[in-house]
Amino acid sequence: MFPVARAALSLTARGFQRTAVRQAHRKHEPDFHDKYGNLVLLGGTAVFTAVWGYVLTQAGIQWGLSPVGRITPKEWRE
Repeated sequence: MFPVARAALSLTARGFQRTAVRQAHRKHEPDFHDKYGNLVLLGGTAVFTAVWGYVLTQAGIQWGLSPVGRITPKEWRE
């Protein structure tokens, strides 16, 4: 059984070596991520910062850990 496993592993390794050689010799063309990756990352960071900047400063949210004294129950209507 050991020689069979060793042969299978060597075939797998040869397949990986062939794939690596084939990819190393192909002409590398820039894809979408090469062209626009950093631009998309910076744009997302800008939008994230703008939205949270608005939420933290303009949304009128009362920031605090305890609602005690700020929330009063409404009268029950029947």
